[in-house]
Amino acid sequence: MVRYYRREKRKTAIFTGNRAEYGLLYPIIKAISNHPKLDYFLLVSGAHLDEKFGYTKEEIEKDGFKVYKEVKVEAKTDTLCSTTQTIGHTIINVSKILDKLKPDFLVVYGDRFEVLGAVIAGSQMSIPIAHIEGGDVTRGGALDDYVRHAITKLSHLHFTTNKEAASRIAKLGEEKWRIFNVGFPVIDLIKEGKFADSQEIENRFGIHSEKPLIVFTQHSVTTELSEVESQMKPALEALEYFAEKDTQVILTYPNNDAGGRRIIHELKKMQKKKIPNMFFCPHAGRYYYHGLLNICGKTGKGVCVGNSSSGIKETPAFGCPFVNIGTRQKGRLRSTNVIDAHYNKKHIIVAVNKALFDKRFRARCKQCKNPYGEGESGKKIANILATIKIDKDLIQKKITY
Repeated sequence: MVRYYRREKRKTAIFTGNRAEYGLLYPIIKAISNHPKLDYFLLVSGAHLDEKFGYTKEEIEKDGFKVYKEVKVEAKTDTLCSTTQTIGHTIINVSKILDKLKPDFLVVYGDRFEVLGAVIAGSQMSIPIAHIEGGDVTRGGALDDYVRHAITKLSHLHFTTNKEAASRIAKLGEEKWRIFNVGFPVIDLIKEGKFADSQEIENRFGIHSEKPLIVFTQHSVTTELSEVESQMKPALEALEYFAEKDTQVILTYPNNDAGGRRIIHELKKMQKKKIPNMFFCPHAGRYYYHGLLNICGKTGKGVCVGNSSSGIKETPAFGCPFVNIGTRQKGRLRSTNVIDAHYNKKHIIVAVNKALFDKRFRARCKQCKNPYGEGESGKKIANILATIKIDKDLIQKKITY
């Protein structure tokens, strides 16, 4: 399908199926939309179209981006079987769109199961796949590693967020000319200061920025679905303890992995208790989420808690401590602002107390270095997509060992 002739502007299809992934894609979409030699065609799917997870397609449109096509793939149940069926539906529906669009590239991000479906469709149609954030490692029991490395082997261009990931992709047998270490795209937005200030945060969430603050997000571990509720219970008990001690707690919803609905059920049960200082937010949005991290780090006293990858990769940019609960992020490259905690109420309380009140540790967090780059990732990716030669060498991959 790929064309080897020159277009005035290269057609760049971009797939997104999840709110967190879209937040990471935002600087790339913006850079592509602004590039004189690129056109973008946004394919929106998954949780973006699900009211249970905030119907975040509206956020994309508020950002000024045009949605080219909705890829509707309903996950009817909260199981791994349903996840598998969603991948199949994604392959079928994305292939139909790509067949009509005939793009020069398909751009995808990360390790989501919806993304795998889109990549299978694109790669089997000989469309060059540009994959961001390959080569990372998490050994915590989620299926992310398998999916991420599978996407790497199906992709033609690799945009990594760190040197270790770039080296790992080369060891997977990918040709080195295909690998570009561009850093973590979200750093672009953070360096530009594109997040809510303290007053906006207070108005949005009804909190006081001068009081201690906990921002909590916990996802399921997809190979441990029978333990979802038991893994949530100690975290929620610990958060209730801090709320009773006059610490503000903002609890956000998980992603739409298998097990996510069970976590939402536990959050709704907690919400019904109407505990003072607890605020429940299905979807904070990138602009407000980064504003919260800024308050937790450089401008106030707070901590990010849970098992989201944002706690590992985004908090260092704000000097914000992160209490990492459980195993989901095990093996992930990290800075010195991370404290690990088990699924244990007392252990979580000790870790959060250190993050909130240990002056030496907080000073270390404010000076921590981010191993995920210094910004300008979006522009780097756009320039490569606009200039790299589209030919048989790009499509016909060769293993290096």
